[in-house]
Amino acid sequence: MLRARYPLWLANRPLDTAASLEVRDKYTGEVATRTALAGPAEIEAAIAAAVRAREPLARLAACDRAEVLRHAARRFEERAEELAFALCVEAGKPIRDSRGEVTRLVDTFRIASEEATRIGGEVLPMDVTPRARGYRGLWKRVPIGPCSFISPFNFPLNLAAHKVAPAIAAGCPFVLKPASATPVGALLIGEVLAETGLPEGAFSILPCAREAARAFTEDERFKLLSFTGSPEVGWDLKRRAGKKKVVLELGGNAAVIVERDADLVDAVQRVVFGAFYQSGQSCIKTQRILVHADVLAEFRARLVAATRALVVGDPKREETFVGPLITEADAERLERWIASARARGAQLLCGGGRTGALLEPTLLEDVPRDEPIVRREAFGPRVGALVVPRLRGGHRRGERQRLRAPSRRLHARPRPRAARVGRARGRRRPRGRRAELPRRSHALRGREGLGPRTRGRALRDRGADRAAAPRPARSLKRRGSYSPLA
Repeated sequence: MLRARYPLWLANRPLDTAASLEVRDKYTGEVATRTALAGPAEIEAAIAAAVRAREPLARLAACDRAEVLRHAARRFEERAEELAFALCVEAGKPIRDSRGEVTRLVDTFRIASEEATRIGGEVLPMDVTPRARGYRGLWKRVPIGPCSFISPFNFPLNLAAHKVAPAIAAGCPFVLKPASATPVGALLIGEVLAETGLPEGAFSILPCAREAARAFTEDERFKLLSFTGSPEVGWDLKRRAGKKKVVLELGGNAAVIVERDADLVDAVQRVVFGAFYQSGQSCIKTQRILVHADVLAEFRARLVAATRALVVGDPKREETFVGPLITEADAERLERWIASARARGAQLLCGGGRTGALLEPTLLEDVPRDEPIVRREAFGPRVGALVVPRLRGGHRRGERQRLRAPSRRLHARPRPRAARVGRARGRRRPRGRRAELPRRSHALRGREGLGPRTRGRALRDRGADRAAAPRPARSLKRRGSYSPLA
């Protein structure tokens, strides 16, 4: 059971505040618990404490940092059921998947404990000329300093761990803002870290309102900002972050290609899991499926049957596979997107019903490619499709662009064919042009007169060109037509 209230963590110490944050059971909609809510004063105190902890934490021996992480991993294992239940309630994640995320939490801290002792450097001989005889060069990695972390709701434990554990391994103090919908998991991580010998101020975990969190992005005392969430929010934070380093993990719109020689039983299993695991609330979920016409009918029948067999409902039940979305508003948004696609000719193969925040696993076919359910990240238990008649050079530029979405999977038996399709969807260097440096480095070289600009293309920041159409893909020398199925 959850406690009635959880404190926040300020400079390694628990702190209750007058303000509260309600945490709801995502299945029932009832208030499950409350947490302390940080305001500007607590955020300022946490940043100041992290700055003070910079030197003491950097001096902490690698073996001591590794022991902190090993202790955390052991305690997470001991409290595994507590962590899994809290995750199941606050995120609506089915209990079996919640236990799986706790396992990943433990693994992340354990791996970080090993890496804490491998942060080294290199000695370089400099005596390559007579003048440099007897000289050596040395470089080593040093902690970057106080870090600002903003974690998402869909993996409250593991994605917080992906930020927290490496920071401890490297010797960097941090201030973490967990998602307001799912703060309990991060606060439980704080309870375990408080048992260790980390210097005062090494960590703070502050649930807070978005309007109070500007300092997480804009305060210059932070030397790094790490954000996981939507592209719209992430790129806005990067623009406002100033000179600090920024690490972004943003959304996706993943496609699956099913070849005519694929193992359809295996492909269906993988597609169903990829599309509907965690109610589709994952940045790498399967959102679009492209199926070879020769196997379309059989694949469709198998996929519809497997989707209808999924158990939807209370995430606390062991047999549940699809639980609620994070809010009823998100379920309503997807319901509108499905209705919009159907109004323009999309066929509903199964699902589509909604009860509160629960949305039935939904399959659509023949969805117009400019519909939001195809073009935008859905983040829910539905799959849309894009009309791509064939995988040769004759398909239209927009279709090629959508095939090269941020992530994709290919189901085919012969490996050479899979590799050929994968290469055709990657970036290809035009004939006669040398390989480019990474976008940012190449831009700087052009500005400094140290190298040519990319011909015919204005210099852009890496974040500014995400909406630009990629280069055309290499044509595939194979026959066959492909039909969409979702």
